Amino acid sequence: MTLSWKTGGILLGMVFLAAVLLVKPIGVSTQFVIADGIIADAISPSFITETEEGYTSTNAYMAKSNGKYAKNASNPLNYSFVFVIAMMAGAAISSFLRGGVKGGEKTMPNIWRENFGDSALKRFAVSFAGGFIIVFGARLAGGCTSGHMMSGLMQTSISGYMFTLGAFGAGIPIAMMLYKKSEG
Repeated sequence: MTLSWKTGGILLGMVFLAAVLLVKPIGVSTQFVIADGIIADAISPSFITETEEGYTSTNAYMAKSNGKYAKNASNPLNYSFVFVIAMMAGAAISSFLRGGVKGGEKTMPNIWRENFGDSALKRFAVSFAGGFIIVFGARLAGGCTSGHMMSGLMQTSISGYMFTLGAFGAGIPIAMMLYKKSEG
């Protein structure tokens, strides 16, 4: 079963609207910091401490916002962390129900092959590098791609508009340069 982009877009918009109305805007990159904090605290139990004022950490980033990140790492069963775990589980379930990810067209579109050849390693390396650059930029701006673009636009946030314009303003010309040959 294939979901049309229109139906998928409407469903995604409804999920984001429900999240904003019922809980809070969606953003996920901070949860990787929380996962790091969970691991660091498991290795070094003094990494996060609870005080009378709340939680703190020996790490300045984890201690910022009055120990909010330290608290979330100490008690990871919160909405945001569970949301990220559920997101990964949902992707795995979807892939399983669709028959898994097989080689060929599903992992390497023809347009990629026409421009760069059949190397799966090259495809994954470029995908990883592109993802790293955009997440690095989003975190540098104090958020994540879903927080800035998806939730930010929905809330008419200036940073959301700036990030989206920057992402598309850089992404479109780079895609045009990379994909000189076209399918067809």
